[in-house]
Amino acid sequence: MKLILSTQNMPLDRQSLSETNASIAVHTKGSFWKKMSAYIGPGLMVAVGYMDPGNWATDIAGGARFGYTLLSVILISNLFAMLLQHLSLKLGIATGMDLAQACRAYFPKKVALVLWALAEIAITACDLAEVLGSAIALNLLFHIPLSVGVVITTLDVLLILYFQNKGFRIIESIVGGLIAVILMCFVYEVIVSHPEWSQVAGGLIPQKEVITNPGMLYVAIGILGATVMPHNLYLHSSIIQTRAYARTDEGRKSAIRYATIDSTASLGIAFFINAAILILAAATFHTTGNQQVADITDAHHLLDPLLGSRWASVLFAVALLAAGQNATITGTMAGQIVMEGFLNLQMKPWLRQLITRLIAIVPALFVAIQYGEHGTSELLVFSQVILSIQLSFAVIPLILFTNKRDWMGRFVNSRLLSTVSWVIAAIIVVLNVYLLIDTFT
Repeated sequence: MKLILSTQNMPLDRQSLSETNASIAVHTKGSFWKKMSAYIGPGLMVAVGYMDPGNWATDIAGGARFGYTLLSVILISNLFAMLLQHLSLKLGIATGMDLAQACRAYFPKKVALVLWALAEIAITACDLAEVLGSAIALNLLFHIPLSVGVVITTLDVLLILYFQNKGFRIIESIVGGLIAVILMCFVYEVIVSHPEWSQVAGGLIPQKEVITNPGMLYVAIGILGATVMPHNLYLHSSIIQTRAYARTDEGRKSAIRYATIDSTASLGIAFFINAAILILAAATFHTTGNQQVADITDAHHLLDPLLGSRWASVLFAVALLAAGQNATITGTMAGQIVMEGFLNLQMKPWLRQLITRLIAIVPALFVAIQYGEHGTSELLVFSQVILSIQLSFAVIPLILFTNKRDWMGRFVNSRLLSTVSWVIAAIIVVLNVYLLIDTFT
């Protein structure tokens, strides 16, 4: 099947994730919940990127140093994410293209290649965070040396390949199960940390200090960069097409409605988990004079003595391992989507996964051997800086395409949605420019 774009008359040789495209049946009759059940899954896979190990370092640093103040930044970041993921799924449903295919169709070849390179860098940075997070979790749980843990993570490739061959619903079920593990772990952590709920509520209200305090602003930008993931925009525009909704205007309208509910609800879970990490850090470290805690390993070691619970550190590490494994699945899939979409090049999944993982393992292994725990923590934070810088190069094309009436038809962005989207893009660009200047000067 070839898809013809009305603006460029450029054929796309294959559908996005052609092996699973329209493979999951949807219900057109019955109750709301029956129809909704077919669309539950892609949102959870996207939500994984918003709770991966890279988020943990910034949330822990924010809570330990500044208490509950930066909760508002997590909330605002999640609201940004909800809107951007809505645009992403809408692009996929309305045009039949994923974001990478749309970039290849719209931009000159050289520009598309640059965007592809930037997307690959972002995915490598994301994979680096997953490798480091999983290695740290294995070290905390089983005292496996970090360097050995990094090598063990290469086995994820074989695991992902095995489950991919079992069907897309299997992958979604595994991701949902691991999210449930993370969620239960942090419900326990928040309960035993006894936070000041009045201060938690106050932290959700934006404070001027976030902008005026340079240290707080830096961490806030890090939280934004770690929360809104560029590879998720490519991922969502593709995996939503695994649903076999009618490829008509009415079928697409229904699909956008249910997919948006799935996405928004899933990102609500991601918000709770990110907020829980910051709340845990604020209640456990900030209020006890341990404001210097800024990495995962230190946080793990201090949880038991400060909370008086021998399960606190264990469940913390279990949640970290689950987050790392989840992010591996979705990050690898995003890599496949980006390569196939930008280059119209189909590579065997195991080879694509192995290349992505090896690119991430080399720097992770070097730092683990040479610098140990402290070095891996710094590399984890640096990976989030890279992701933050790449974000603009995914957000701006996404908004541009969903504003194109000749592509989107009746699903083109309304004037209000377009305005809000461009404001969000401008905020992201300005904050990333600030972060880039501050990081290198």
